[in-house]
This record gives sequence, structure tokens and C-alpha cells, in this order.
Amino acid sequence: MNQKFTKLGFYPADILLPKDVDMTKWSVVACDQFTSQPEYWQQVEDLVGDAPSTLRLILPESYLNSPDVDGMIAKINEHMNEYMEKGVFKTYPESLIYIERTQSDGSIRHGLVGMIDLDQYDFTPGSGALIRATEGTILERIPPRVRVRKNAPIELPHVMVLIDDPEKTVIEPLTAASCGMEKVYDFDLMQNGGNIKGFLLNEQQIDAVADALTVLASPDSMEKKYGMRDASPLLFAVGDGNHSLATAKRCYEDQKAVTPESEWANLPSRYALVELVNNHDDALKFEPIHRVLFGVDPEKLLAAFKAEYPGAHEGKGEGHVIAYTYEGHKGFITVPNPKYQLEVGTLQNFLDKYIKENPCEIDYIHGDDVTDELGSKPGNIGFKLPAMGKDMLFKTVMTDGVVPRKTFSMGHASDKRYYTEARKIR
Repeated sequence: MNQKFTKLGFYPADILLPKDVDMTKWSVVACDQFTSQPEYWQQVEDLVGDAPSTLRLILPESYLNSPDVDGMIAKINEHMNEYMEKGVFKTYPESLIYIERTQSDGSIRHGLVGMIDLDQYDFTPGSGALIRATEGTILERIPPRVRVRKNAPIELPHVMVLIDDPEKTVIEPLTAASCGMEKVYDFDLMQNGGNIKGFLLNEQQIDAVADALTVLASPDSMEKKYGMRDASPLLFAVGDGNHSLATAKRCYEDQKAVTPESEWANLPSRYALVELVNNHDDALKFEPIHRVLFGVDPEKLLAAFKAEYPGAHEGKGEGHVIAYTYEGHKGFITVPNPKYQLEVGTLQNFLDKYIKENPCEIDYIHGDDVTDELGSKPGNIGFKLPAMGKDMLFKTVMTDGVVPRKTFSMGHASDKRYYTEARKIR
């Protein structure tokens, strides 16, 4: 293992990539997307057919509550073992892969695939860990995901981890160098996912990444960016896939409990494959995550919302303005003099209380059109939120611990990470 990375919590990994397959059929979008749109996953099923695909290696979260979920998980493990035994994968040892992802709007997002050390990751709000969650982790969401991972021989990452690199020293130098790098894939992603290219870093480039990350984690950097020289450095902030990373952490902790401490460093489960993205990448957009509630009386809910915040009123005004849609109606509610910093805090605080007293279902939705479509169905209501400025993220996590859960999403659903690389975890 490259010793330059020892104190950084991020390392090159033995990365598995498929060989001799149709890559467009191989690569499918993150499992936590399109959870209220089963037709999307049926279209993926139709596109993939019998071809080798990551669709066989992941469980779309829209199926987490299926009565046959245990059978689905068993089938996933069977396919993982089958792909390993049949030589579907080629191993790239001790590697980092530079990524250029052309998104649905034509912009190119740049990333770097490697593995993080789960001993350096903590999702507890206010943690001083090198790798931290950006929003609150819902502990109840972890056990069903543990069921998927605990016996899996390999992992496939949809986790995107951010670095705060305003001078663009870590990933961006690889862009100019990519013409001389070994290209390991270049293909169009299904379902309007754009295009993705992957390039293998050489030893000198890997060392340069370690050097640049070391500078980012320094007290001078913490002072310059946050005015917090003596604070525990925050090098990596989890942008997408925090619950998947928390699941990996839980599975690793479970293995630690039955493994001598002297062997912890050698547990493959100690690490998790992720994609690093610079928070200052021009193509990285913070999209709001909207809310849709199912099985409610919309007018009763809106009345309760206004009662929760005295002075709240219909229409746009000074304060937090939140849009809503329900059957036959669209409008806005303004909450003046809000006590929360962000609109999402104002809304989520109310919804958490309302759902406890009025059992109903809630889903977190990407995209205005989908929110309006789902919210306008009988018995539903959708709420649309404004986007958070991405320049607020790292400093907020440093000072406040976390932002409200489901505050932002990094891009549209079709621009999320698609499963391509894999790694052995057993």
C-alpha cells in the first residue's frame, strides 16, 4: 500500500472492471434513484436482458420492502460469485482511475476513484473525523442495506465524496494529462446518463495526488479556507451515498467485533470504493431534494404547517418560501422570520412532527417535474425547495456538524454515479 496516503484516509485500490462486455448494458444508475418510479427500473431490465450487468449485482431501493427481498439479495450474491468465477472481471491492482463524466446537459464532471479507510470515517454529527457525513444519517435506513452487503463478495460504489479544493490541485491536473494516460473505458450510459471515460493513473500521478491531498489537510489550508487552524481537519465530505457508506462502516465494525485487532488493517471490509469530486468542479451542481407525501389530506397538512409557524401565510413574501403542489392546486407558503438557516430545515422540522402524529409515507424526490407529477395525484402533496449554495457546505459541516438531511443532491437523477467499477470486500 502506498505509504504517502497513510494519514489521508484515501488510497489506491485493487479495482475490478469487466472485460468483453457491452459497457452500456453493464453500467446502471445508483440504486437509490427513481425509488418512486418502478417503470424506470423496468425499462433498465428490458434494456439489459441477459447481458452481464451491474443490475444483477445491486438492489434498487424501490424493492427494499418487497416481500421477496431476501430472495433478491441471495440472487445478487449468486451473480457476484458467478461473475467472479467466470472471469468477467479484470483486476487493476493498487490503482486510481480518473473519470470524465459528460452529464445530461453536456458539461463534464471530473472524478477520481479510489478507496477510503472506514476507520477515518464517522457519520456522527459534530465528529472531528477526516471523512464526515454532510447531513444527518437516518439509522433506521442502515439495517436493510446491511442485509444486502453483509454476505456480498464484492462492492460497487455509488458514493461520491467531495474535497474542498478551490485552487484545483488534486483532480484537475489529470485533465490535461489524460491524453497520455491508459484509457480503461469510454462509453455511453443508458437512460440519458451521458458518457463516461476512465483513465488509469501512473505511479507519478498517484504520488502527486497524495502530495496535493496532504496540503489540503494541513493547518494552513484549514486556516485559509475556514479560519479554523486548530480544528480537526475535514478533508472529505460525503456528498452522495452516505447511507451506503454508513452501511459499509457497520459491516466493517461487525467484522472487527469477531476479528483480533492485529488483523483489522488487513480486513478488505475496512475500505470502501468511492469517487472523489472537487466541490469546485464547474459541472458539479447542487440540486434541491424535494418532498412528496403519500396518503395525506393536503389541506389538513397545509393548515398544520401554517399553525406550526405563527405568521406563515399563503403566497411569496419575506422569509422562507416553499412551493407546494396537490391535486388541482399549486401555491407557495412563506414562513417569516425563520429560526432555521435553510428552507429545508423549516420544512423538515414540521414534516418530522406531522408524520409522527399522522402516519403517512414520504419520499425524497429529484426534479421539479416529478415532484409536481407525484404531488398532484389524489392523496398526495409535493413540496419544492430551493437549492443550497455549494460554497456553504464544508464550512457548515465544520461549524454546525451537519446540514439538515436530504438538503441537496449533486445533479439530476440521471447524472448520478453509475455502477462501473467493483472491488473485493471478502
